[in-house]
Amino acid sequence: MPKMKTKSSAKKRFKLTGSGKLKRKHAFKSHILTKKSKKRKLKLTHTTLVHKADEPNIKQQLRLK
Repeated sequence: MPKMKTKSSAKKRFKLTGSGKLKRKHAFKSHILTKKSKKRKLKLTHTTLVHKADEPNIKQQLRLK
């Protein structure tokens, strides 16, 4: 039987932390930045964790258990 492939889109968007949680980047940081405040853009720069309800779906896309 062939190997299971990971979803390319998921592997580009998510990284696994050392404790097994999933990191993601914030949306709305690519264009139309002139109307957004400096504070808002700074907060969007930093990574955050994926919500617990979405983790099983993303882990399945990454073929992690």
